[in-house]
Amino acid sequence: MLKIIKKIFGRSKPVDDQYFGAKPPSKSLSKNTTGKPRKKSSTPQPQATTEKRHIQTKKPADKTYNKSKVHGSRKTQNNHTSKQSSNIHSRQQEAPKPKAIPTLPEIVEAPVEEGKTRFTDFQLDKTILGALQDLKFNYCTPIQEQCLPHTLSGKDITGKAQTGTGKTAAFLISAFEHLLRNPLETRLNGTPRVLVMAPTRELAIQIHKDAELLSKYSGLNNVVVFGGMNHDKQRASLHHPVDILIGTPGRIIDYSRSGDLRLDKTEILVIDEADRMLDMGFMVDVRRIVGQVPPPQKRRTMFFSATFTEDITRLVDKWLVDPAQIVIDSENKVAKTIEQKFLSVLSTEKLPCLLWYIKNEDIKRMLIFGNRKDKNQRLADNLQKYGVKCEVLSGDVPQQKRIKILERFRSGQTNVVVATDVAARGIHVDDVTHVVNYDLPEKTEDYIHRIGRTGRAGANGTAISFVCEYGAYLMSEIEETIGQEIKCDQATEEMVKMPARNNRS
Repeated sequence: MLKIIKKIFGRSKPVDDQYFGAKPPSKSLSKNTTGKPRKKSSTPQPQATTEKRHIQTKKPADKTYNKSKVHGSRKTQNNHTSKQSSNIHSRQQEAPKPKAIPTLPEIVEAPVEEGKTRFTDFQLDKTILGALQDLKFNYCTPIQEQCLPHTLSGKDITGKAQTGTGKTAAFLISAFEHLLRNPLETRLNGTPRVLVMAPTRELAIQIHKDAELLSKYSGLNNVVVFGGMNHDKQRASLHHPVDILIGTPGRIIDYSRSGDLRLDKTEILVIDEADRMLDMGFMVDVRRIVGQVPPPQKRRTMFFSATFTEDITRLVDKWLVDPAQIVIDSENKVAKTIEQKFLSVLSTEKLPCLLWYIKNEDIKRMLIFGNRKDKNQRLADNLQKYGVKCEVLSGDVPQQKRIKILERFRSGQTNVVVATDVAARGIHVDDVTHVVNYDLPEKTEDYIHRIGRTGRAGANGTAISFVCEYGAYLMSEIEETIGQEIKCDQATEEMVKMPARNNRS
């Protein structure tokens, strides 16, 4: 009988191994008894890198972590994370492919102008001044003028300013100056010196682009991470020393949990658009991340928010040490650089009026807002029938396609984009000359967010709102929100006349 049992189990074991080799093996299946080369096994080998383990999601490496998380103590979990981190950083610190650093131009000081502060008035590194000069940024915006004296001297700051006032350049210049003044001889992979948190992918991408422009002559390594795409590629970018890491809270936590990212050496923490993070429900993640960086006394913190509610103020008291408080244009909710136009029309007259503006206004980039994605798609189809090249952004557009649409919008390949409020969150595109409220927003505070896409960084912009029979009831609320009396102009006969349709389909 024993011989028969052994014979049966001797056959069954190779069969199990053959059919279930692709699944996470149990201890009884950890050895290959068939004598044949096994197909690719998912079992992580002891010498495997963290990168390989993380690609194989929901397999033994992750399973071990979850087990310790459920059954182990906090200490056990921290020990496990430390082991992962030590595995990453024990690898050879292979430097990233060096950037091609252009020749630094000669720094030419801008002429002195009354009431303006030049960037050359600060003792900034020449590589930063060269990049600013290339961008034709000679004079500081008000928030830069007020922030830089404090941040360059090492103080924490809170900044309250309208969108498009130049706060991104303010904290990036401060961060780069700190890095260049305090170089480190030895570095660990995946351990950023500066951490910038942003609420949306688009804002994170835009901050990274600005960082690349400002560091073009210094060769600093700036990395951006965000959800929705390029998980492996973004993770690989952390396997080098990182100077500035920009990211959304969810993706930062993902890489921190997997051991690809360590935050305990962060020297500067930047939290941008904190009020939007609170509104979007990210504060739990943000608190978790802040808990991983050094304590407030051992780091510098820059905290920016358009509004400072009681909840935001409590976070400031907890996370910052004696911060300098910068407030810009607190009385005006709408930037002075934005010309607001309200046009009284029938709903059937919106399309011809929009076509009239596109034909007769000097439009570089136009962002059109509608409240429903199906109506936005019909509007875009109608515009294309009249020869207007445009694209649509809605909440269900895949992230890769969304980024390509925005890139075409930035580059000028597409001049007109039709978007919903949700889809337009985080759009940061320079030189948007016109914003059109094809439909007035259902939430009046969204009016300020919409028109804030134009008139940025001191440039002039135009906001056009169509007030039809369905949206007129919102006007009093908008007046109260912006603190201004609104005057509606009547559309002329020429404006409401449909033009001849373009022959192209």
